[in-house]
Amino acid sequence: MTSSLPKVVVTHWVHPEILDFLGQHCEVVANPTRESWTKAEILRQAEDADGLMVFMPDSIDQDFLEACPKLKVIAGALRGYDNFDIAACRERKVWFTIVPDLLAAPTAELTVGLLLNLARCLPDGDAVIRSGKFAGWRPILFSQGLANKTIGILGMGKLGQALVPRLEGFEAKLQYCDPQVPPTQLSPQWNIRAVNFETLIQTSDYLVLMVPLQPETYHLIDHAVIASMKTGCVLINPCRGSVVDEVDVADALECRQLSGYAADVYEMEDWAISSRPMHIEPRLLEMRNRTFFTPHLGSAVESVRFDIAMEAAENLVQALQGKIPQGYLFKLKN
Repeated sequence: MTSSLPKVVVTHWVHPEILDFLGQHCEVVANPTRESWTKAEILRQAEDADGLMVFMPDSIDQDFLEACPKLKVIAGALRGYDNFDIAACRERKVWFTIVPDLLAAPTAELTVGLLLNLARCLPDGDAVIRSGKFAGWRPILFSQGLANKTIGILGMGKLGQALVPRLEGFEAKLQYCDPQVPPTQLSPQWNIRAVNFETLIQTSDYLVLMVPLQPETYHLIDHAVIASMKTGCVLINPCRGSVVDEVDVADALECRQLSGYAADVYEMEDWAISSRPMHIEPRLLEMRNRTFFTPHLGSAVESVRFDIAMEAAENLVQALQGKIPQGYLFKLKN
């Protein structure tokens, strides 16, 4: 007997409570494993689906949409949507929703960790202890720390604004560049100044990237920009891999123009860019004393991932019930 409920496909593992919620309103087909389905498998499952819940490893384009003619809504359990063809969704009158507000706090939290790891030589320190050569008491690794240093934040959207209060206790000098966010929009209690791009680049001891991946930010941090940075600057990238040119970053580390690079995101992850590299620049991985990397942990907090998936599920149900989903990126025209 054919179900009268709309069919939704969940491409990655989610908590059972999310599936229970969806099951009250939909026929649910879900990936039960912790591994990503291939695009071919997602397409096979979704070709007759009414709704789809997607995650950052996924990618949706025009051809996928044409192969799934019943789709009414694609709910992203994510904030950044650069791996998805939003224009094609709008053209085919398919809702595309995101979860805009839940990822900022955990990503900012991780960013502090990236900063501290390079600012205080933590990976090197861990290696010394594990080597068995540490005799105690005498410090052998010296770093610049954060106090009295200048931390520049490129981008002051939700991520940047979540980072500022988490940095204030380190007694660093905070500055940012974002023409769309004047100081009047920030908390008057924050001790941070707005500067132009050139000043930010030239005067920051640490530069934190907090911008979305858009055509104008693709490889924004390249050889020319890095050459203008303060010599010995430490670059931190928790936003999108392709905001930097990883080859140029490796070159700058080798010649000591940059003294460190920490990242949670990588160019190879940006599926929508056909020319993206297939692997992280090998030289970055080899420079263990000047780089620190995490495997896209920005929002990887158990309770946060639950809330993100639940909000995406709510968006799915709202759209399938004929309502305007709360996380919509655009309004559909009749």
